[in-house]
Amino acid sequence: MNSTPSKVASTASVASEPRALNTAVPVWLFVLLLVFLYWGMVYFDSYGAWFNPIVYEPFASVQQLEVNQPPPPSGPNLGAGRKAFENNCALCHNVDGTGRPGQAPPFVKSEWAHGPATRMIRIPQNGLAGPIKVNGQVWNQVPSMAAMGAALSDEDLANVLSYIRTSWGNTGSPVTPEQVSAVRKEVSSRTQPWTEDELNKVPEK
Repeated sequence: MNSTPSKVASTASVASEPRALNTAVPVWLFVLLLVFLYWGMVYFDSYGAWFNPIVYEPFASVQQLEVNQPPPPSGPNLGAGRKAFENNCALCHNVDGTGRPGQAPPFVKSEWAHGPATRMIRIPQNGLAGPIKVNGQVWNQVPSMAAMGAALSDEDLANVLSYIRTSWGNTGSPVTPEQVSAVRKEVSSRTQPWTEDELNKVPEK
């Protein structure tokens, strides 16, 4: 029996079967993968708050928690005002607003803290020279108070003054950035610090 035809048919059948060849992955595909991987890491690092202490570390105090609260939808940001006070004013007036004898008067129950805002804005804007009477006591400031608020924005100065006027039992009205801006325009040509007598002559608004 001749088996040659069957062998030929078998060989033809095997030859006609599809074969998967070993093909190298294109280099550009590796490059694209690395680009996406890098972009993903950058995106996660920018928006994932990874290792951000505000997100992952506990607050050390209630005061720190208050400072890091989101700003209110309207009105002064007292958290930001407190932070600005501690950075600019607390060295002389103390963190609790009680002042330092022979250096700076207190804000606690101060008639200046709940008096006209237009007077109070002038003090950090230009500074204060000479004695000033607070709660029936005369405070001789040596040296004179510098213009600590002149470098602050209208909003920042309004926040810190609002914090002073509403803290430690004070009942003064909040200060707005618009009030700060108006006073600054009014006293823009002044280069000398204020005195108590001058401030008392400022019309109440």
